[in-house]
Amino acid sequence: MDPVIVVGAGPVGLTLALTLARREVRVVVLDETPADGTGEEERPARTAVLRPDTAEMLERLGCTLEGGTRWTGWRTLRRRAVVAQVPFAGPRRPAGTDGAEEAAEEAATAPQEAREASPLHLPQHALTRELRAALIRESGVRIVPGGHLDSLRQDSAGITAHTRGSNGGHWRGSYLVGCDGARSTVRKLLGTRFPGRTAVERYAVAALRTELPWPGEAVLHRSPPRGGEVTARPLPDGVWRLDWLLPPGGDLVTPDALLTLVRDSLATWCGEVPPYELLDTGVHAVHHRLTRRMRTGRAFLAGDAAHLLGALGTQGLDEGLRDAENLAWKLALAWHHGASETLLDSYQAERRGAIVARLRSADRALTAVRSSGGWRTARRALVPGAVRGHDELLTDGHLGRGTLAAPPVYDRTPLAPAGPPADPVPVATAPGDPVEDVPVTAPDGSVVGLRERLGGDLLVVLVAPGTGVWERRHWLGAGLMPGLSAAIGALPMRAELLVAEAYPGASAHTVLMVRPDGHLVAAMAGVRPAELYACADAVRGGSATPRGQAAGAEGAEGGADGEGAGAGRAGDPDGAPSEATANR
Repeated sequence: MDPVIVVGAGPVGLTLALTLARREVRVVVLDETPADGTGEEERPARTAVLRPDTAEMLERLGCTLEGGTRWTGWRTLRRRAVVAQVPFAGPRRPAGTDGAEEAAEEAATAPQEAREASPLHLPQHALTRELRAALIRESGVRIVPGGHLDSLRQDSAGITAHTRGSNGGHWRGSYLVGCDGARSTVRKLLGTRFPGRTAVERYAVAALRTELPWPGEAVLHRSPPRGGEVTARPLPDGVWRLDWLLPPGGDLVTPDALLTLVRDSLATWCGEVPPYELLDTGVHAVHHRLTRRMRTGRAFLAGDAAHLLGALGTQGLDEGLRDAENLAWKLALAWHHGASETLLDSYQAERRGAIVARLRSADRALTAVRSSGGWRTARRALVPGAVRGHDELLTDGHLGRGTLAAPPVYDRTPLAPAGPPADPVPVATAPGDPVEDVPVTAPDGSVVGLRERLGGDLLVVLVAPGTGVWERRHWLGAGLMPGLSAAIGALPMRAELLVAEAYPGASAHTVLMVRPDGHLVAAMAGVRPAELYACADAVRGGSATPRGQAAGAEGAEGGADGEGAGAGRAGDPDGAPSEATANR
C-alpha cells in the first residue's frame, strides 16, 4: 500500500503524520522548509493556546508539553475595578443584576473548589519542535524538506504529487492531506473555493519578559487606557504575550505606537512601568474563511488550509488538531482494511459542520460584544432572558467552553447507527458528545483514565459497580464479561474491552461504545451482540469498497454551504491573509 502523503510540516501536519504512524501507516511529509532549517523562525509572539482535549491528545502521542504554562485562572478587569475572577467549572454567581452595570464592576465571582483543566499556552515553535522530535523516532515516516508542490494527479488507485526544488520529484500516495496553511497550494490545485471574510479583527501583539501582578493567570482588560481591550497570557520563563484589539480601519501600527501600548498597559497594571524586555512584536489579523470541500477524492484539507477563525479567543490551531484527530483513524482504517465512501465523507461532514457552528457562534457574539452598547446588547441578544454578561462572552472562547470553543459534538454524523438501541439507556453523555474521563480497568489490569485509551481501536466500556472491590481474576469470567468478550470478538472493527466502576448517569450493566477519537457512539443495557455489531459497522461506514475502486479522482461538493457561516464573499476567494505575523 502506498504511503499517505502529508503536505506541510506545521503542527497540524506533524500531528496527523505522528497519529498515522502510531497506527502503523506509512507516511511521507512534504515540507517546503529547506533541509538546513533556515526557513524555520522562532517567534515568541507566535504562540499556541491548546484546549485541554487537544493538549491531552498530543500528550498521548508522546509529546512533552511541560514547557507551556497552564492558566490557573482568568481575571477580567475594567478601568476602575476587578469585575470577576472567572472559575473554570462550577456554578457562577451573576455579576450584578439587569441594567446594573456599576454593581457588576464591583462584583466578584467566588472561586470554585472544582475546576476544569485549564488551557495550555506555549510558543508555537516549541510545539513544532516537540512534534518533530516525536516523529523522528517513527520508522514509518519520511520527512522530505525543500520541495514545493506544483501538481497533483488522482486515479482510481491513488494520488501522485510532484514537487520542484532541492528534493523535487514525483511522490505516489494512497491518500494526500493538505496541511499547508492559509495559502494552501493543495487547495488551489484542487480548485476548491475558500470564501469568507478578511480582517474580522486586528490585534497588535507583543511578547515581553516582565513581572505582572497575576503570575500564572491570564488577564482580560476591558476599557484600558486608549480604549479597546488587551489580553495578557503567561508563557514559560516569565514571558507574557499581550494582544491589543485595534480599531477598524486597518491603519498601520508604528513601533512607537506599539511601545506606547506596552508602557500604558504595564503602568496601569503595576502602578508604574516595571523593568521589561521586549522580545517580539507583530500585527495579527483574524480572518473567517471556510473551504467548500474538505475532501476531493483521495485528497483532504486540514487546519488553516481548510478554515480560518480566531475572533473572541477562539483558536484555529485547536480546530486543526481536531481535524487531524478526526481524520487519522479514518485514514488508518482505509489504509489497512479499505474504506467505504461513507467513512471518508464523514470527515468533511463532521469537521466542516463543527467549523460552521463555530463561525456562526463567533459572528453572533461579535455582533453583540463589539457593537455600541455591547455589554447590555450581549445580555439580551445571545441568550434571551438569561443573565449572561459581556465578560462571560469574552472569556468563553479563551477558556475553551460553550459554542465558541468547547470540544465539538458530532450528533449529525453519517457514522451514527441507523436506529437507536431497542432499549436506550440514558447516560450523561449524548451520542456524538465527547465521553467523560472516568477511571477504567484496562485489559492488563491497570487502572487508567478512559481518555488515555483513545487513539487506537474502538472502546467498549462495561459499567460494573463493585469490580474494584474484587480481584480481577474473579470477575473476568463472571456475569456479563464472557458474553461481552465474545460479542466484541465478532465485531467488524477491532475493539478494546474496558470496565468502569461508574459513569455519570449510567446504571449498572450499561455498555458504552466509544469511537477512537473519544465520541460516544451509543449506550445500551447489557450485552446485545446484534446492536454492538450494528454500532461498530456504522462507525466504519459500512462495508469497505474494494481497493482500487474507492475514492475517485473527483469528489462532489458536500456538507453545509459555508458562505453564510461566518463570512460573505469579501476578499480573494482563495483566502490569502495579508497579515499573520502572530497567531492567536
